[in-house]
Amino acid sequence: MADTVQFELVSPERLMVDKAVAMVVIPGMEGDFGVLPGHAPAISTIRPGVIEVYERDGAAPERLFVRGGLADVRAEGLIVLAEDAVDPAQVDMADLDRELLRARDDLANADTDFDRDRAETEIAWREALKAAATGTA
Repeated sequence: MADTVQFELVSPERLMVDKAVAMVVIPGMEGDFGVLPGHAPAISTIRPGVIEVYERDGAAPERLFVRGGLADVRAEGLIVLAEDAVDPAQVDMADLDRELLRARDDLANADTDFDRDRAETEIAWREALKAAATGTA
């Protein structure tokens, strides 16, 4: 059995990560799950949260925030198709706070269930990003 798993993280804009790693922890819809070499094939939707990438055993993880997406675990490795992905350390907190305020205003002014659902979704992923960026997630 190999001691690494090939990990690819793809956003709509680009291939963000493509490397062999020891383990990846994914924020699945049913809870976080780790992917190690030899993991059984699986497909999972991803909730907004942090993917932790461990390049080697015992190393500190690289952290990447994903807005959501799909994880596909195969014998060849793990592919994550992310709606959006960013380095939490690169988040402009002032911009994020403005976007959160705007989303909360949209929720307060929503006239339809669709508009409320959309505003609630925007608030949820932006709050998850803020928690990741401030280290509280």
